Amino acid sequence: MEFSYHIEGGDFSKAGLASSEVKKILKQLNVSASVIKRVVVALYEAEVNVVAHAYEGDVRVDIAPERVVVVVEDRGPGIPDIPLAMQEGYSTASAAVREMGFGAGMGLPNMRKNSDELNIESEVGKGTKVTMLTRFNP
Repeated sequence: MEFSYHIEGGDFSKAGLASSEVKKILKQLNVSASVIKRVVVALYEAEVNVVAHAYEGDVRVDIAPERVVVVVEDRGPGIPDIPLAMQEGYSTASAAVREMGFGAGMGLPNMRKNSDELNIESEVGKGTKVTMLTRFNP
């Protein structure tokens, strides 16, 4: 099963729509609550990163009997130093984004913690592609 969603940069009112929809779908498929939580947390963090940092982005979710793969591709400034960006607390969020309660520097670390596999590709001035795989418990 494949699903796709579009994210507009700067539109915090819609951040989390994709993760909410995916949560409903996974519940309907009787996926365990622990797996649903991991997928939803990782996807939500990715959505907020697109809204906070990029012009726009697209989410693709592929659900199979043994795993969920989430791919988030954005068009934005890119990440110049991925290892630095993976450090808890590191953030390039603007003051306005921080005032809204976002930008604490936990997005990428939370994606890593809630995915079995995480891959980040980024090109400065072009955008970022994040691929997250979460396996179901056997």
